[in-house]
Amino acid sequence: MTSTGRNVGLLAACQAMLFTNNTTLVAINGLAGLALTPVKALATLPVTCWILGGAIATMPASLHMKRVGRQRGLTQGVYWGIAGALACGGAMWLQSFWLLCFGTLIWGVFNAYGQYYRFAAADAASADFRPTAISLVLAGGLVGGILGPGVSRWTIDLFDVRFMGSYLSLTGFALVTVALLRFIRIPPPAAGEQSSSGRPLLQIAAQPRFIVAVLCGATSYGVMNFLMTSTPIAMGVCGHPYADAAFVISAHVVGMFAPSFVTGSLIRRLGLAPVMLAGVLLNFASIGTALSGVSVAQFWWALVLLGVGWNFLYISGTTLLTQTYRPEERAKAQGANDQAIFAMMAVSSLASGMTVTTVGWERVNLFALPLVALMAAAIAWFALQGRPGKAAA
Repeated sequence: MTSTGRNVGLLAACQAMLFTNNTTLVAINGLAGLALTPVKALATLPVTCWILGGAIATMPASLHMKRVGRQRGLTQGVYWGIAGALACGGAMWLQSFWLLCFGTLIWGVFNAYGQYYRFAAADAASADFRPTAISLVLAGGLVGGILGPGVSRWTIDLFDVRFMGSYLSLTGFALVTVALLRFIRIPPPAAGEQSSSGRPLLQIAAQPRFIVAVLCGATSYGVMNFLMTSTPIAMGVCGHPYADAAFVISAHVVGMFAPSFVTGSLIRRLGLAPVMLAGVLLNFASIGTALSGVSVAQFWWALVLLGVGWNFLYISGTTLLTQTYRPEERAKAQGANDQAIFAMMAVSSLASGMTVTTVGWERVNLFALPLVALMAAAIAWFALQGRPGKAAA
C-alpha cells in the first residue's frame, strides 16, 4: 500500500470515530438540553456551544498543526474530546444545564481538530487524486451514521441518570482515535512553510474561487445543521418515539457520507459546478419533502436528501478551496474556511431550537429556502466563468 493510501485509510477510520461521537451528540444534545433547560427555547444551546467551541478553536488548531505537524496536532486535539465527554457526563449527574453547555463547548475544540482530517489527506495527495482522497476520508463518516444512533440507543439509559452513559461512552471512541493517529505518516511542515506566511488572508479571500468555496461550504453546513438539529425535537412534538428519531438521524448521516465513494469520481468526470448544482437541487427536494407532511417516512426522505446534497456541496467546496492557496498559506486559508463553517453552524443551531420550539417545523424549512437560493446563485455565477472547476479538477 502506498503512503497516501495508508494515510487516507487511517484518516477515514479517524473520521469514522469522530462521526460516531458527533452523531451520538446530534441525537442526544438537543434532548438532553430540553430535559435540563429552564427555558425551552434554549434547548439546542448545548448544540450551539459544541459548534461555538469549534468556531473558536478552528483557526488556532490549524496554526497549531502548521507549527507541530498533523500527527501531533491531531492527537492533542483528541484530548479535548475526552475532557468534554467527561464534563457532559458530570453535567447529567449533577443535572446542570450550564455545565452541559460548557462540556459541549470543550468537545467542540476536538471537533475543530477533527475537521482537518480531510485536509490532511488532501495535503499529502496528488492534485489528480485530491478529490478522491477528500471523498474517501469523509466516507468514514458512514460508519458514524450507523454506529452513532445505535450507541445513543444502547447507552441512553445505561445509568439511572438519563444520557450520562451516552456521553461517557464517547471517551472510548476518542481513545481509539488516539491509537489510529499513531500510525499516520505525514511529513511535518518544511522549515520554509513554517516560517513563511505567504499572501495576506484578505488577498487570498478576495479570489472568486475562494468566495464560492467558502460560501457553499459554510452555507450548506448551516442549512444542513439548521434542519438536522431541529428534527429530533420536531419528531417528538409530532408524537414519534425517540427510536424513530434516532433511525432518521442515522439515515441522514448515511446520506451525508455514503455518496463519498463516488463524489470524487463525479467531480473529476463532470467538474465542480455540476456536482455543486446537483447538491443545491437535492437541498430544494429535501425542503419540499419536509413541507409535504410529518410522517416518519417524510422525515426520513427529507433528511436523506439533505445529507446527499450536503455531501456534494461540501466535498466540491473543499476541493475548490484547495485550488486557492499555496503550501505556506494552507493553515490560514483552511482555518478561515472552517471558521466560517463553524460560525454558520453556531448561528443555525441556536436559531434551529428557537424556531422549532416557537413557530414549528414548517417554518424551519421555509427559513432555509433563501440560503439554498443564495448557493444556487453563487454556483450558477461560478459555472458561467468558463467552467474553470472542471479543468482544474
